[in-house]
Amino acid sequence: MKENRRKQIPECEPIDDISHRHREMLPELVDAIVGSCREMSGALSHVEATQLPSKEEVTKLVGLMMEIVFPGYFGKKEVDWAELPYHVGSSTSQLMDRLAYQIERSIRHECKRTHSNCTHCGETGYSMALEFLKSIPDIRAKIAGDVAAAFRGDPAAKSHDEIIFCYPGLYAVAIYRLAHKLYKMDVPLLPRMMTELAHGQTGIDIHPGATIGDEFFIDHGTGVVIGETCLIGKRVVLYQGVTLGALSFHRDDAGELVRGQKRHPTIEDGVVIYSGATILGGGTVIGEGSVIGGNVWLTRSVPPGTKVMIASPELVFVTADT
Repeated sequence: MKENRRKQIPECEPIDDISHRHREMLPELVDAIVGSCREMSGALSHVEATQLPSKEEVTKLVGLMMEIVFPGYFGKKEVDWAELPYHVGSSTSQLMDRLAYQIERSIRHECKRTHSNCTHCGETGYSMALEFLKSIPDIRAKIAGDVAAAFRGDPAAKSHDEIIFCYPGLYAVAIYRLAHKLYKMDVPLLPRMMTELAHGQTGIDIHPGATIGDEFFIDHGTGVVIGETCLIGKRVVLYQGVTLGALSFHRDDAGELVRGQKRHPTIEDGVVIYSGATILGGGTVIGEGSVIGGNVWLTRSVPPGTKVMIASPELVFVTADT
């Protein structure tokens, strides 16, 4: 009868010993990372410089702005008419202080970047924050028009509540309108950070420098791109995947990009642009009331009332018996 032999399983090395053995390599790794930071100090590192605006704080700023624009829709508590002044007052007070500080940070960073003398940045931050808050009633009126346009343009919408809660296009446009005001005030960095926050959450990329008229509706929205120098009129409708972009980038004699020129198209009042369409060029004008069909690639202007579409492709059906 064979004797049962139990296999000898080697004992595992204690986890503390494993950790210690690997952590001994950290000083060399840290030296290499710090060395790369010094070599590329102007590209990827922000060391011994003014504080930048905080991405986490910008997220909080946008949350406060949305609470003020849509009281009762955004935020943690229900609001009635008796409580509304206290709710708006609390949110507005928080927003002023937080926004002023982030504007101050943005201005200080821009001054250092451009080698300018930075004076009274704190005072400027509060002055700009106050100017922004004064504009909120007008911004709310524009966003109300966007909500109405979405309800008017989408038969699937059951109510304004559904649009405010559920439509990514409305969310992205609302943040764009808030950021656009800061952009027009020449606040550095913050407006772009705000619209990129919306971009990350919705897939809709609207540059805060674009000029967009009243009653704007983006349906579905994923993949929409609206460039910095776009001019968009009233009652314009875009569907998913639309690009309003630049055709080419001009360069100076040194080969550097020429900035500040109009690079993106003009879309006049009442235009509808269907999914996947691409319209490029600063000189391209889509005339009032035109309809641009799906997947159209357009680099030249069209007169008012024009319908532009791709000819129907020929479909080929291959059956199993073929």
